[in-house]
Amino acid sequence: MATWTNLSMQDSASPLMEQLSFFHDHTMIMLTTITIIVMYTLLFMLNTKFSMKQFINNHTIEMTWTILPMMVLMFIATPSLQLLYMMDEAMNPLITIKTIGRQWYWSYEYSDFKNMEFDSYMKTEKTLENNDFRLLEVDNRTVIPMNVETRMLISASDVIHSWTIPAMGIKIDALPGRLNQGTMSINRPGLFMGQCSEICGANHSFMPITIESTSMNLFIKWLIKSN
Repeated sequence: MATWTNLSMQDSASPLMEQLSFFHDHTMIMLTTITIIVMYTLLFMLNTKFSMKQFINNHTIEMTWTILPMMVLMFIATPSLQLLYMMDEAMNPLITIKTIGRQWYWSYEYSDFKNMEFDSYMKTEKTLENNDFRLLEVDNRTVIPMNVETRMLISASDVIHSWTIPAMGIKIDALPGRLNQGTMSINRPGLFMGQCSEICGANHSFMPITIESTSMNLFIKWLIKSN
């Protein structure tokens, strides 16, 4: 959760989010270095008797500020393309969950198990318990076993929604008449919350997502209890 001492990204809960965090830090270091060098150069030119004649017809400088940006873009593009491949590729998902965005709640269907369907509504303030998070807690949590690759199939029944869990680095648009997919593998137990990230109407901010990561044994017990 965001606080005044933690205004950066949430702690990673999946291998994909860990790579996204590394890529963010990698890119920010490069951008910060470039900004410092450019600002230092500008201040140096303003505070010294610098003549632009030194830049005219200087082929070495022309080659330098052409090659260096190309190298910087390559260092940024290479890990970015790798991350895009990781986000799109589904290797061997063991569990498939179908999610349908509706105005304004989510419906879940565990495709690998019979009669496993439920709707997930946001809890009202009157139904909140002591440890619940306001505007983020739901009446039916989506339970997923940790360390298991899970495929999410996302669609919508009315307007465009977006199924997003920041701690897992997953954001999938829910489009009516279209089925999008994404994969995730949670590497630690806990509750992971998100919200619809596409403005979908008057109650857009009142359709949260709550993922409960458990061990495989507890997940099987939850399945038996739910059926």
